[in-house]
Amino acid sequence: MTPDWVKDAVFYQIFPDRFRIGQGPAGQPAPVQGAFEAWDAPPTLRGFKGGNLWGVIEKLDYIKEQGFNALYFCPIFASTANHRYHTSDYFQVDPILGGNLALQRLVEEAHRRDIRVVLDGVFNHCGRAHFAFQHIMENEAASPYLNWFHIYKFPLNAYTKHANYAAWWNNPELPKFNTANPECREYLLSVAEYWLQYGIDGWRLDVPNEIDDDDFWREFRRRVKARNPEAYIVGEIWDDASRWLQGDQFDAVMNYPLGRAILGFVGADVLDKDLAAKSGLGRIESLGAMACHHRLEELFRRYDWEIVTAQMNIMTSHDTPRIFSILRGQVERVQLAFAMLFTLPGAPTVYYGDEIGMAGGHDPDNRRGMIWDESRWHKSIQQTIQQMSALRRSLPALRRGRYQYLYAQDGHLAFARTLEHSSVVVTINTSPEPWRIDFPLHGLWPRGERTVDRLSGKTGRCVGGYLEDGVLEPFSLAVWQPLE
Repeated sequence: MTPDWVKDAVFYQIFPDRFRIGQGPAGQPAPVQGAFEAWDAPPTLRGFKGGNLWGVIEKLDYIKEQGFNALYFCPIFASTANHRYHTSDYFQVDPILGGNLALQRLVEEAHRRDIRVVLDGVFNHCGRAHFAFQHIMENEAASPYLNWFHIYKFPLNAYTKHANYAAWWNNPELPKFNTANPECREYLLSVAEYWLQYGIDGWRLDVPNEIDDDDFWREFRRRVKARNPEAYIVGEIWDDASRWLQGDQFDAVMNYPLGRAILGFVGADVLDKDLAAKSGLGRIESLGAMACHHRLEELFRRYDWEIVTAQMNIMTSHDTPRIFSILRGQVERVQLAFAMLFTLPGAPTVYYGDEIGMAGGHDPDNRRGMIWDESRWHKSIQQTIQQMSALRRSLPALRRGRYQYLYAQDGHLAFARTLEHSSVVVTINTSPEPWRIDFPLHGLWPRGERTVDRLSGKTGRCVGGYLEDGVLEPFSLAVWQPLE
């Protein structure tokens, strides 16, 4: 079983260094006060902007108001990199982020608002500043930590282009753990357990496919679920994840394939395919309605339904260009893409700043400082996300209902979400022309009923098994429900 709360979750992904600089309580000053990049300056590969967890705490009410009830954080542990995937101490929240006290306070304040907290676990590799790797650098073959890594030769070339030890993508900054070593294995599993004591609600696992050991992940699941049966375990797998989703390893994965289908359908001929292709998204294919439906249905059939409803559905993240840039700044298409995301099975996930239409290309440009000047916000995007979050909360069928195909032609797609005896019909128009809706409901609402679009308030009717609800405007979406 997957955690029940995830089916009701709307995730907000935060890159801590770039979200907000908070003050923290008296007596808890930041370890450094200056030398940060200017917040609004273009981010650089190595530069820090000084965002911290106190800043997130200060904006929890903002997060709640947008409709988000779960947070996924990029790594927060001590590190020498602004993104903190170069972990140096897994038992210490980075002092620049506010230290362990800030995380403790964050979890308390988030839970008080019914917001869950999921942390990023980087267990495949660490930073070269990690104590065990440093011990080997100093003592070479005499180090008791020698077998925690895959060392090929001494002295270690830790500061050259060519590492003589196993490293992630051969980057000498990121030595790869030897998870087959029992002591190293136990160390990493103890990290997963330790932070559950702080009340976190789960782990997002960074590149877990690179720990090519199903028994490691089975033990990880046993240990995590023993501490918190409702903890969420979600892996960063970009494509078919069947191997890890048999019920004994992960609960779900980051559902980038679903995000690519939405972008391909909504973006159509305006997609910046070259921009997307240089990231993990790959070259996104423009899709008509039927092709999009086939992609979605294949994804929904690939895994057990319990897993489908717990997937972290994601279009863009810290590893991709921002959606506003991929869709070339066409606000109405961005709104439509988000609206569609919220109507599909799984937990919608929004990257910080995407809710206000921030632009961003490749790393590090996609990791700009959050814009807090409301005059620079695309408020229509924000309003769409707020509205769709509220609608999802009010309609259990959008959270747990089965997907049922109804109609697909050109830029027009319709499907139902059905839960027990209730159902809603979603109609999507990705074309620049109005769509006069008239298609069969295939057994839904057979009595013939008046209907209402829960987004616009427009009413329509079901006649002879057909939904006949007037005109759907270009680049818009409707969610139809029978009138009581």
